Amino acid sequence: MKKNKWGNVVGFLLLAISISFTFPSCNSQDKVSLPDPCVVLYDICTEDYKVHRGELESGQTLGAVLYLNHIDHGRIDQIVRASKGIFDFRKAKAGKKFTVLCSNDSIEKAQYFIYEMSSIDYVVFDIRDTIDVFLGQKEVEVQTREASGQIESSLWNSLVENKMSPALVMELSSIYAWTIDFFRIQKGDYFKVVYEEKYVEGEFIGIGRIFAALFNHANEDFYAFYFEEEENYGDYFDHEGAALRKAFLRAPLNYSRISSSFSKRRKHPVTGRIKAHLGTDYAAPTGTPILSTANGTVTEARYKRNNGNYVKVRHNSTYSTQYLHMSKIKSGIRPGVYVKQGEVIGYVGSTGLATGPHVCYRFWKNGRQVDPYKQKLPPSKPVKKENLEAYTMLKDSMMNVIQSIPSNF
Repeated sequence: MKKNKWGNVVGFLLLAISISFTFPSCNSQDKVSLPDPCVVLYDICTEDYKVHRGELESGQTLGAVLYLNHIDHGRIDQIVRASKGIFDFRKAKAGKKFTVLCSNDSIEKAQYFIYEMSSIDYVVFDIRDTIDVFLGQKEVEVQTREASGQIESSLWNSLVENKMSPALVMELSSIYAWTIDFFRIQKGDYFKVVYEEKYVEGEFIGIGRIFAALFNHANEDFYAFYFEEEENYGDYFDHEGAALRKAFLRAPLNYSRISSSFSKRRKHPVTGRIKAHLGTDYAAPTGTPILSTANGTVTEARYKRNNGNYVKVRHNSTYSTQYLHMSKIKSGIRPGVYVKQGEVIGYVGSTGLATGPHVCYRFWKNGRQVDPYKQKLPPSKPVKKENLEAYTMLKDSMMNVIQSIPSNF
């Protein structure tokens, strides 16, 4: 993985400029004494305050923190009322960071209280005189990264071994969810990716946009390029401009492993009988969310002795899917309810005839159970003709970047 080379060049230029302006001329006779710069936190100059930082403990409330910093109950009640519509005190969570700016005297009474809702978002309580409550955001630094890796055991291990964020697993599996069955990836598969990493105050907080990716699976290249056909909305397309998004997801779970494939003849692990297994089993921990693989209407959501808790969804006049052995069906999922692709409909379990936690995924075409991985499923719309020239320029540019990423395997 390497940094964007142009980012390095710009960085060196900025460093050179800063150096040229920081040091005075050697011939200078006059020395000017400059005041120490004020330390700014949350857009507040802290020069006149004592700064106390902490994390909310289990069972501790924001009111309790304020009281410990010499804010009485009456004033706390006023602060809570002033926060209405901006921040709900009841939603404060243990482990979240807070900062108290106290008066610079022996009393050290709180003047400002800042609660961090996330790595980026925070709420400021200005309680010096009249109470003022407002939201703020920390500055996010975004860095573009290039990376590559080869699968030795799993995509997760490959990313970790190449010192990349495991968050990339979910991002890549989401982008390729309609194209690659990540439960069948094999040793020797490899990937290259151009993506963003986000930092706040030098601390990594997560993955941003993936701009382009190549995943080589079973010696076949699968490209993905992010392109916005509409302002502030984009999707991923392949090297020919076809949409990666399809009518069906390749699997009903975000990430797991196949424990038993579609088969016309199999010994049942519970009954011992030889019979067809007209589904695909995905082993996963109990409670793992199960997703509807396409838009559709729920036709069944109940318990049956062999199936356990299960849900069946009709997608159109041709296709239906079924999800068996759930630990529980999600609240609100019942016959007649419309569900969207990727929506949670239940949770992995081992109800019915099951030896362990998994979901048995079954796929119907024209009323007959078939192997979903041997079906040619309908695609989504490709890049619009009027946008094809712009897409081709972007694709060609990102293709050059992808191909220039060194392969350390």
